[in-house]
Amino acid sequence: MARSTGGPLRADAQRNRDKILAAAVRVFTEEGLNAHLERIAKEAGVGSGTLYRNFPTREILIEAAYRNELAKLCDAVPELLEAMPPREALRAWMGCFIDYATAKLGMADALRALVEAGANPYAQSKELMLAALTELLDAGAKAGTIREDIGADDMFAALTGIALASGKPDQREQAERLLDLTLDGLRPGIRGSG
Repeated sequence: MARSTGGPLRADAQRNRDKILAAAVRVFTEEGLNAHLERIAKEAGVGSGTLYRNFPTREILIEAAYRNELAKLCDAVPELLEAMPPREALRAWMGCFIDYATAKLGMADALRALVEAGANPYAQSKELMLAALTELLDAGAKAGTIREDIGADDMFAALTGIALASGKPDQREQAERLLDLTLDGLRPGIRGSG
């Protein structure tokens, strides 16, 4: 990682880091791999020195930006389950998944370059998402609002398909309809003909 101290960051330093990561996702999505790091610093409202202190190389920044998006997605589960009923929490998380997938698709060139350089930004990504989905599905099954026979692997496959078919920003309305359709199919008592 970029920091070797391992300790928690001061609040202002954490805010700067978060702003840099959010700006990096936007800029890499818009401009691809050749995005200027100075533009990222400017969009984040920090100096270049702050950016390089946190992320000494482009590769470290790209990987950190991707992993931050993944962490936001997976870390949202407990908050969603606390704020709303499980079925609604699952639907909200499904929308967050499309946001994550859209950012990932936008950063595809930058992430591909990392993989070609020997890095694996996707290490443990699927496992983390499956754990998040399992928690949501289990909560819904326990509440009686989600079918018990659908596992996290099935939901991950469905969400990945929706993201691939409708993951671009201009396809968001279609993605939302497909998410609603998928959620409708999770009602208890609905079974396929297989």
